Amino acid sequence: MTDGGEQPVGERATVLESLTNGMFRLQMNDGRTVVAHVAKDLRMARSRLLPGDQVLIDVSHFDPHKARICKLLSR
Repeated sequence: MTDGGEQPVGERATVLESLTNGMFRLQMNDGRTVVAHVAKDLRMARSRLLPGDQVLIDVSHFDPHKARICKLLSR
């Protein structure tokens, strides 16, 4: 979460596969696998995520196996 216009601190991950209901399985750089949904800003921009895409994610503090995709880094 951000306070006062700060950029969210995120981690890099790679899209492994698309799941149902707009969820994605991602692999983080340290080898962990997480399930993530797309943030509203990225969803409104109609970005399409494909397996192999590099993304910036924000991992949940409550459940380390869930995350939010904040930004598409590369194709």
